[in-house]
Amino acid sequence: MSVILEMLSYPFLVRAFIGGIMISLCAALLGVTLVLRRYSMIGDGLSHVSFGALSVAVAVGWSPLPVSIPVVILAAFFLLRITENGKMKSDAAIAMISASALAIGIVVTSLTTGMTTDVSSYMFGSILAMSKGDVCLAVVLSAVVLGLFAVCRHRIFAVTFDENFSKAAGINVSFYNIVTAVLTAVTIVLGMRMMGAMLISSLVIFPALTSMRLFKSFRGVVWSSGILAVVCFCIGITASYAFSTPAGASVVLVNLGAFLLFGLAERMLRKRIRWQPLRPGARQGTGYAGDRRGVGPRGGSGKMPRQKITAGRHGNPAGASDKAAAAADGREKQGGRTDNDP
Repeated sequence: MSVILEMLSYPFLVRAFIGGIMISLCAALLGVTLVLRRYSMIGDGLSHVSFGALSVAVAVGWSPLPVSIPVVILAAFFLLRITENGKMKSDAAIAMISASALAIGIVVTSLTTGMTTDVSSYMFGSILAMSKGDVCLAVVLSAVVLGLFAVCRHRIFAVTFDENFSKAAGINVSFYNIVTAVLTAVTIVLGMRMMGAMLISSLVIFPALTSMRLFKSFRGVVWSSGILAVVCFCIGITASYAFSTPAGASVVLVNLGAFLLFGLAERMLRKRIRWQPLRPGARQGTGYAGDRRGVGPRGGSGKMPRQKITAGRHGNPAGASDKAAAAADGREKQGGRTDNDP
């Protein structure tokens, strides 16, 4: 507790806490939709684009943030347009753009200023990089993202899982794709000041993947991702201050530890459910007694289905003995005679 109080006595650490919590929350919420739509590497690609734009801005002498935000937004639009038209797969487009932007940034840096402190902080992050303007922008961004998920969560759910159904239902899919791209781009640019271009994508990927290990509903994953991102960031920044380690790398390692813990918890829970005793009347291997989510196969309630009992020609139930049914057929063929007939 004394370490936290000591940290809060420094204004730059207070700015880092507030801005980092807001950015982590935005990245985690947006990361749920991006991971489910298989756009998880878009954070890495946009961070490389932002590094290229920042390198050019530093070389020319401009302010980095106003230059990088429009460039990253245009790159996000370009990525969405390529994947929507089907001309190129999303992973190939992200790899192409990220490598090209990173190469441009490295060449411009080497020809002009060299690897200065500013460029190094953008590459690997710096806890001193958050200014008051960045904190205010992060607060506004988090308010927009939270409002979007609070008001339009059903439409976001529909667009995330089935775009064709959303279009048929009258949802403006293009609008939500554009809004997601813009918010992701701004989140990447702001988070890169603290986490660095090499590590910012972890804020997008790790909370969603970790939450999916235990939670199976969209709402549960969203809530868990937001809470987990904030907790991991606070622990990572505190560990960075206590052990004098880089802030971005410390946050990533804490997220990695949470991912491993959730995976272990999922494994233990699955093993516990698997070895539960069978209920009376349940059959081994049917999936009703050992289903991992407590429900039967195909989303049932977990109860054994009732078997319909039908009567045969002679009123015998379907579960009667085959010998009795055969004996009845034999008597019928013999003209209804039985062994007791004279």
